[in-house]
Amino acid sequence: MDLYVPLILAIIPTILLVRYFYFQDINKPEPVGLIIKIFVIGILSVIPIIFIELMVARMIAITTFQNNVIFNSFCQAFIIAGLCEEAMKLFIVRKFIFNNNHFDEIMDGIVYTIVASLGFACIENILYVIEGGVTVALMRGVTAVPLHAIASGIMGYFIGKAKFSTTNTSSLLFKGLLIAIGVHGSYNFVLFISPTYGFMYSLLIFPILILSYLKLKFYINSAVEEDLNENI
Repeated sequence: MDLYVPLILAIIPTILLVRYFYFQDINKPEPVGLIIKIFVIGILSVIPIIFIELMVARMIAITTFQNNVIFNSFCQAFIIAGLCEEAMKLFIVRKFIFNNNHFDEIMDGIVYTIVASLGFACIENILYVIEGGVTVALMRGVTAVPLHAIASGIMGYFIGKAKFSTTNTSSLLFKGLLIAIGVHGSYNFVLFISPTYGFMYSLLIFPILILSYLKLKFYINSAVEEDLNENI
């Protein structure tokens, strides 16, 4: 019973965010069955991501800079977490939904990428909450879980643009991935350096989250308008 409440609190934010972003697709909402499918694949992606991150961490650990806090934090934030996790979410969307007939709007790139990210975030959140309890559940529910959705949602806009591009598909996908890594990595980096350089650095996650969400909201509005104008 003691574990039951934290687990519920760990899962609820991901479900609420899936629901919120699903209803942002006001033109042609996606089939619920596909949303569930991508969410489950996002959950399952935790397994390969763990192995990939462990392998990358071991590669980084052999460098001569392994005792440097800034270098270590940068690598953990932007490479181990940012690159590995965002690249996996991109892979999921490209592999399992990109060529589906229901992926027929730019906005769909945002929706499906966010759903994949929240599937991953759901399991990650549960793992953290099992160890940290209710306090961790509440904190991550308003910080780390939205971070996954926001970073991946921005990438999703470029995935949606790439879907309907005939000339620069690869460059759009690469640009989206880089931005997602930048948002995700910046969030993690300020948290990783705060134990050494001071708690105040950890507070930077809030402007990162707010500014990134505003950017995502801009891309959502742009996607909806572009879909209407182009009659996609």
